[in-house]
Amino acid sequence: MKTKVTAIFDIGRTNKKFFLFDEDFQEVYREYSRFEEITDEDGYPTEDLEALENWLKEVFDRMMDVPDYEISAVNFSSYGATVVHIDEHGKVLTPLYNYMKPLDEAISNTFYDEYGPEAELSRITGSQKLGMLNTGMQLYWLKRTRPEAFQKIKYTLHLPQYLSYLFTGVPVSEYTSIGCHTLLWDFEKKEYHAWVYKEGIDKLLPPITTADTCLNVDYKGRKLKVGVGIHDSSSALLPYVRSTENPFVLVSTGTWSISINPFAKDMLTDDDIANDGLFNMRIDGSPVKVSRLFLGNEYKFQIKQLSAHFNLPEDYHKLVKFDQEILFEVTKDFVPMFKWTSISAKNMPAETTIPYDRFEHSYHQLMLELVLLQVESIKSAVGATPVEHLFVDGGFSDNDVYIKLMSHYLGHMGLQTTDSSLGSALGAAIVISKAKLDTTFLKNNYALKTHAPFILK
Repeated sequence: MKTKVTAIFDIGRTNKKFFLFDEDFQEVYREYSRFEEITDEDGYPTEDLEALENWLKEVFDRMMDVPDYEISAVNFSSYGATVVHIDEHGKVLTPLYNYMKPLDEAISNTFYDEYGPEAELSRITGSQKLGMLNTGMQLYWLKRTRPEAFQKIKYTLHLPQYLSYLFTGVPVSEYTSIGCHTLLWDFEKKEYHAWVYKEGIDKLLPPITTADTCLNVDYKGRKLKVGVGIHDSSSALLPYVRSTENPFVLVSTGTWSISINPFAKDMLTDDDIANDGLFNMRIDGSPVKVSRLFLGNEYKFQIKQLSAHFNLPEDYHKLVKFDQEILFEVTKDFVPMFKWTSISAKNMPAETTIPYDRFEHSYHQLMLELVLLQVESIKSAVGATPVEHLFVDGGFSDNDVYIKLMSHYLGHMGLQTTDSSLGSALGAAIVISKAKLDTTFLKNNYALKTHAPFILK
């Protein structure tokens, strides 16, 4: 008997993943691939969109014919800040511009001179000034630097929606992609910002729908339900939202530590903007308050420096466990010790000084300083929301010192860690289902662990 499954394409910058989930959201199949980057007309590295398209169709057609599975639905999760421009015949007009591509400062200056001031525009749109990471800015840039291509655009689709379009032929816009620091959305008026209309960009953006929308298509003679796609960060958040009753903040850790508050009601403040705050969107268009900290990047650099200083292997830090006696020695005459390379912080010394003769002491000091920054970042995301729970996932969720310090400083929130390699893929399957998740979902599927504050000796 065939197993009824939902197919998910989870497209990251590096790894391209394909999953099959059964009706209980258990993974029954996975497949990974990677592609070599190509370059755009300026020689800047970018995604090979044609190779991605070919892989999607090859994998899906092959899996449709596997006798063990009956694919009844397919959806798409992918990274944001990326758009595909198509003409009236559905032909792709430009390379898939890399959001890391440098933006000509003159273009940016002209934009903010006309539509700023910058801080106010950032506050209203929930978008920092991020160059090509703002897809609205990509369109503004394209209009001025590639006018011949811009004039041929029938639709501009964010990447998740373009992947869906490949299967349906129906162009749509979708809230979670629009809300991903695009500069496009006015969160006060709950519509596109005035500058979008003035530039005529609204005419290129298809009708907006929600991420739980599905289109029924005939795919090579078989009935298939096709989702409209979802931004990966919003997708990863969805299982928490659907299975947790009380307000929470999710801290997703890695190169960036992203504190995500899906229950915020207020607009961003000037302080939020100054502290690298921004908005994402939930699937219904409501704001998700986000605060960013370059935690993992800074940690990696400082560990390399500490390891060299103590003449130890660079992975030695993985052996260090929390030690309350060491923490006491570090905190009794505490002064900041580290000069950050990628984080701005008050009271940061002009140079890093290491007064300790043991790596473990220096490591506890490093983690204490980073966690204190993390706490402030979380508080910025929390704002006035009555948050009762704090979830931590990603790379730092199994760092003993980080978690012990977090449980100490934020223990009133009820700290829990989760572990799921499925992340955004699972969210993309859930969003197009009619299933309701109960409060045991995270425990059963995400290895949920509760961490109590340590007892002071």
